[in-house]
Amino acid sequence: MKISIVTVGKLKEKYLKQGIAEYVKRLGPYAKVDVIEVPDEKAPENLSEAQMLEVKEKEGERILSKISPDTYVITLEIEGMQLTSEKLAKKVDELATYGKSKIAFVIGGSLGLSDEVLKRSDYGLSFSKMTFPHQLMRLMLVEQVYRAFKIMRNEPYHK
Repeated sequence: MKISIVTVGKLKEKYLKQGIAEYVKRLGPYAKVDVIEVPDEKAPENLSEAQMLEVKEKEGERILSKISPDTYVITLEIEGMQLTSEKLAKKVDELATYGKSKIAFVIGGSLGLSDEVLKRSDYGLSFSKMTFPHQLMRLMLVEQVYRAFKIMRNEPYHK
């Protein structure tokens, strides 16, 4: 299985980079994992609605350019489905069973995802109704993907 985590912006914090690298390494026996960063769009603090839309559209184009047509896309959205770790594992397992060997998890920029990215999404996933920093969300996501593979293989870890 090939898993991509497509995300907007550069990761700056060393401790988060280290945590993500550790989980990507742990995932090695289960899947090929790539973290793909696309540049965020520079924008002033106080944006009009039109400017916000433009920023999301530009970031969205960058995201979509990294996703092949045969990839199953899971977008991280506040309004997405909230799953337990076991249900996420079941979802990933079902995708593999039905021939979806490429999965892309998409984390948008600070303004969220463009309508075009949301249209391309096959599944909206929410970790919580709370808002988390995008950089921290990367670490949380890669840990949950690792946990999903451990659950799918009935290996100890998730308890």
